[in-house]
Order: sequence, then structure tokens, then C-alpha cells
Amino acid sequence: MKTLLDTLKEAEANKVAVGHFNISDLAALKAIVAAATELRVPIMIGTSEGEREFIGEYQAAALIKSLREEFDYPIFLNADHTHSLEKVKIAAEAGYDEILFDGGRLPLEENIKQTKQAVELSKSINPAVYVEGELGYIGSSSEIISGIPEGAAVETAQLTTAEEAARFVKETGVDFLAPAVGNLHGMLKDVPNPRLDIGRIREIKEAAGIPMVLHGGSGTSDEDFVAAIDAGMNVIHINTEIRLAWRKGIEAGLRNNPDEIAPYKIFPEAVAAVQAVVEARLKLFNKIGTLPSAK
Repeated sequence: MKTLLDTLKEAEANKVAVGHFNISDLAALKAIVAAATELRVPIMIGTSEGEREFIGEYQAAALIKSLREEFDYPIFLNADHTHSLEKVKIAAEAGYDEILFDGGRLPLEENIKQTKQAVELSKSINPAVYVEGELGYIGSSSEIISGIPEGAAVETAQLTTAEEAARFVKETGVDFLAPAVGNLHGMLKDVPNPRLDIGRIREIKEAAGIPMVLHGGSGTSDEDFVAAIDAGMNVIHINTEIRLAWRKGIEAGLRNNPDEIAPYKIFPEAVAAVQAVVEARLKLFNKIGTLPSAK
């Protein structure tokens, strides 16, 4: 089976992106896998530190491994937003395909130092694991938010620069890069999320020369997604939209089955709601009957 890097290179050649979706329960995982296998496109599953505490690192890795082997399908697992070397070590030992070390809130020099340590530690445990670095702070909450988080890089002067990206990649040895290009974690409650700086994406891609990851995808316009993919984004993260769909599905399941106590009889509406969101995003990211490529 192709590696994650092979999959991303193929996506880049085809001017599409791999969808990355976070989970914290089997209902969401079931929905995401169903959407991907129906469309026959690769996917990434992410678990943040909080999500891993709930699921368990080894349990998550075992689940994804079993699905990959059962369906002979390109599904990969990412230890999303990992902030300590201790957590990096656990994810590498558990068998994650990728680890995102998130030093995005740190000053550049410290981010480089800690990310390099994360790369060295990960690969000493498992040389096949890929390590992603985050350069620039874009918030940290996959929730419905009332305003821009303090310190989040949304103004042009705050965004990751091509020069910073080139240095960061060279000095850390990361396999993938997640820059701040106008993206924002979470979905703003009453107004649209900020627009992406497509020109900056293109500049960073040329300077970095490695696969790039767009975090904070929830709430981004379809047009910006298509343009970002054409400019060099190879993976797009969606979490808040999934959580919102899951919540609405659970509420519908409880409302429609007020006397039911069996979880598996309540969850189907949550599965259907999440699957609909994932299918729509995967069609867009893979340009399946959606908008044409941006020029």
C-alpha cells in the first residue's frame, strides 16, 4: 500500500487534497470511513491530545490499522496538535502514521528547537513516522467561537512568511508544514471566518518544498479551499464542522427516540449527519463534481 507521503505527492500531482477529520468516538469514525470508501478517496484521521486521552493512543492506532488492513484502504492516523515530547513519544510508540508537533505559539527560535527535538525523537522510535511542524498561531479550539482568539495570526503582517518557512523546514527536518495563512481554528459564531491569503500559500509552498497542511478548515469558503489546494495545500483539516454535525445528530436521535436507551439506536442520526459533512468536503477537496480549479 502507498505511504502517506506517496499519497500526498499523488494528490499534489492531481491538484487535489487529502481530507483530515478528527474523531473522539466510533460514530464519527464510522461516518468518515463510510464517506471515504464510498467516494474511493484517501483520508486522514486525527486525534488531538484531548481526543487521545478519551480514546487512548494505542486503541486509536489499533482501530485505524485494522480498518486499513480489512478494507486494504489508504486511511492514515495523525497525532494532531501534540505539545510535548512525552506525548510525541507515546504516539510514535503507539504506531501513529504522523505526529504534528505544535509549537505554533512559540517564538520562532524556540519553535525550531523544540520541533527539531520532536522530529529526532519520533524517528528514533519509528523511522517511518512522518512529523509535521506548525509555524504560526491560529488559535487552539475546535468550537464555535465568538471572536478571534488573542494572538491568532489573521492580519497580513502576522502570517507565516516564505523566509520563515524555508528556515523552519531546513533546520527542523519536518516532513510536512502547517503555516498560518489566514486560517483559524474554530468557527466564528456570527460572521464568516477570515479569508485565506492564497498568494502567501503559493510563496510558502515554493520556499518550503514539502507537503503543506491547512489547519482550521471549518468555516472556510469553498472558493478559498479550491484556490488553496491549487496554490499548494495538500491536506485540509476539518473538526468543528464534524463536532457540530455530531451534536445535531445526537440531539435528533434523542428527540426522535425519547424512550430509547441503547446508544447504537440513537447514534445512527449522528453518523448520517457527520457522513454528509465529510462527503461534501471530500467531494470539494478532490474536485468531484464541484467547483473548477482556481486560476
